[in-house]
Amino acid sequence: MAFSFFSKNSGNKAWDVKGLREALLQYIKEALQKVEGGEGAHIKELLLFIAASPEDKHIYEGAVSVHEKEKFRNEIQKIADDYALDLPADWTIEVAFTDQLPSDAPRIPELDAAFAMLTRKQVAHNASSAVAYIRILSGEAEQEEYIIKATDGKMNIGRDKKAVTENGSYRLNKMVFPAVSNDESNKFISRQHAHIEWDKEHECFMIFADEGGVPPRNKTKIHIAADGKMIKLNSTQIGHPMNEGDQVILGESAVFLFSTKAE
Repeated sequence: MAFSFFSKNSGNKAWDVKGLREALLQYIKEALQKVEGGEGAHIKELLLFIAASPEDKHIYEGAVSVHEKEKFRNEIQKIADDYALDLPADWTIEVAFTDQLPSDAPRIPELDAAFAMLTRKQVAHNASSAVAYIRILSGEAEQEEYIIKATDGKMNIGRDKKAVTENGSYRLNKMVFPAVSNDESNKFISRQHAHIEWDKEHECFMIFADEGGVPPRNKTKIHIAADGKMIKLNSTQIGHPMNEGDQVILGESAVFLFSTKAE
């Protein structure tokens, strides 16, 4: 349970954003310095959990530059460079605001925060258990929600359960929009519209438009939740990473929501 950050300061002096940032970075630096020689190169991901009270949350958000994620990462990278901490070039940091701090992550003394480090092997193991939820917002599909796991392979999306490909083989759709439907949205979905699959290299789910989901046929568009932008997939070879809250528009008006959170 979060306590008020201001009440814990020596001399009852309120911490500002700069002071809190320095305290967080100091703890992260000391944690990295404890990593035995050479082991830093195996670190893949840093995890910072924050469970601040509503009164203090904005201070934490400012301290970790929540709206400029690369800024806080750059601060840590500078520490790594200054103190010869051998982090790999592709290391990442995830900052998560939570109601409660996870019990298995070391608590940062006197702060509403906890910090953990994951090696490449740990991240790969966690990634293999990744799950996403696809929720139909518009259009008629056989199910209102579909679940896809990192280990499932491709989830083909299209009109009807199967379609004959150019080489004569059958494509089986897992996310099925029936051809016979009272919903007009289904008419503009191709039998070979798109697919979602887990990308091991980038450790995320990716969506690709298939032959029927690119111009001059039907469209595949993505409304990006993070910035509100809309992008269109114009190639079957280039996919797009899916993130929490993204919406995919198939054809003219069939829409589904991508989420990693179970309802």
